[in-house]
Amino acid sequence: MDDDLPVLGFGLPVAGAWATPATVVEVARRAEERGWASLWTFQRTLWPVDGRLGASHRSVLDPVVALALVAGHTTRIRLGTATICAPFTAPALLAKQTASLDVVSGGRLTVGVGMGWLPEEHVAAGVPMHRRGERFEEYLRCLLALWTEDPVAFTGEFYTVPPSHLGPMPVQRPHLPLLVGGTAEPALHRAGRLADGWVAGSTHDLARLAHDVEVVRAGARDAGRDPGDLHVLVRVVPELTPRDPGPGRRPFHGTAEQLRDDAGALARHGATEVLLDLNLSPRVGTLEVPEDAARERAEELLEVLAPGS
Repeated sequence: MDDDLPVLGFGLPVAGAWATPATVVEVARRAEERGWASLWTFQRTLWPVDGRLGASHRSVLDPVVALALVAGHTTRIRLGTATICAPFTAPALLAKQTASLDVVSGGRLTVGVGMGWLPEEHVAAGVPMHRRGERFEEYLRCLLALWTEDPVAFTGEFYTVPPSHLGPMPVQRPHLPLLVGGTAEPALHRAGRLADGWVAGSTHDLARLAHDVEVVRAGARDAGRDPGDLHVLVRVVPELTPRDPGPGRRPFHGTAEQLRDDAGALARHGATEVLLDLNLSPRVGTLEVPEDAARERAEELLEVLAPGS
């Protein structure tokens, strides 16, 4: 693959009929063998009965459980969450869970988090949507403290950790790579100020990517941090076709060469990694698509876009 392209990550099978232990492990092994950089999961706790989230959100494996499975079947490929709705889990519990996964994976985990937006999930988690921004910002500070301080003590408006040892601490120091999702300018600025980078969702307006990356970088500069160190992960839903779709082609809908060109365009606008996630494709990540058919689409994509292919 060309040197000017961003790193490519792949969505681990977590949504729909193909999210079985056998296919999860097979896809993970195939991605590692073909030189892909990373495997990613996402969180969906509930699917409202009105179906407004779409069929790909109907049945979704827990993101950390899925990564723990493949951690034992891979050795080099990085693992990541993009994203976990952090406030639905107490910071100490998420810190313990992710530190443990970093240990058992040999220091390969990146933690992407968001503050959640679905009202039904907030109700079920017992977390109010009021003052979500302030709560999430304190959550991030508490999480970083839990990963870096031993013993740790944290007292805030929303979260408190009595003087304690976490144990075991993450393998990666000074802490696990932390990415923050979001689309509003305060969220973008927060990603630069407090985290190691930003996650752009699959519905993000790619025409705004360069502008939004600059907002993230401005947050880093305002906090006295180096914006050049930030990681920008952009999730896309690819559709590989045997021929050029022709005029009006959508980004990431086309031949392998066109998909590579699209990834290069994102890199020129600030993306450091592109996550190709078939979980959100209606041709793959639903309960109606047979497991074998979904796996075949994934294996083809893993082959034709593999580094060096």
